[in-house]
Amino acid sequence: MRGKVDECWDECCYNWGEWKYCLLCLGIVVAIVLIVVFVAAFGFVRHIDVSVDDASLTRFELATSPVTSLSYNLSVTLVIRNPNWAMSLKNTKPLEAQYKFDDQMFDRFQLADKGDKHPAGKTRVYHIAPPGTTSSVMLGNAGEAEFRKENATGTFQVEVAVAGEVRYTARYTKCKIQASCPLKLQLAPPGTAAVVFQKVTCKLAKAEKNC
Repeated sequence: MRGKVDECWDECCYNWGEWKYCLLCLGIVVAIVLIVVFVAAFGFVRHIDVSVDDASLTRFELATSPVTSLSYNLSVTLVIRNPNWAMSLKNTKPLEAQYKFDDQMFDRFQLADKGDKHPAGKTRVYHIAPPGTTSSVMLGNAGEAEFRKENATGTFQVEVAVAGEVRYTARYTKCKIQASCPLKLQLAPPGTAAVVFQKVTCKLAKAEKNC
């Protein structure tokens, strides 16, 4: 491609008196550059990056009477980055985060509403820090046994699941967002030394064909 453009330029502009042909060649070069830039900007989607940069668990208690419920204090700093330098995201459904234990959801939170935009190249930080909360949960016998096992060690495996749906700039297709952030949290009751948290990179579900 570059060789043909150079050849066109040499043939058209060898005689500088032929300025009309020079302008034509210049227009062709500019058109090619614009096409390349457009393809680079909107032809390929880079999916979001999701991570948990900080988390703290200061209470995690299970009650089985009168109903099965978890009482907890769990704060999370969730970070979502749009790595595309030209394409923004627009939520076509609310963006939510769910807390799960033993694959059972025990709470959920809305991070961003439908219609909210995430600009190109920008990072959004969401702090999820509900006050002391008690939520009903269906763990079953296996889930309750898992809780007792982890409670004996003081370290709990909790998942933060992110779910939503977006549309990228210049694209009609709606794309689902599904990310799983497995956390291994040591219980640190109030008044005790803070537990150092290591950043967790969340795993995104495989993108759909048109996304």
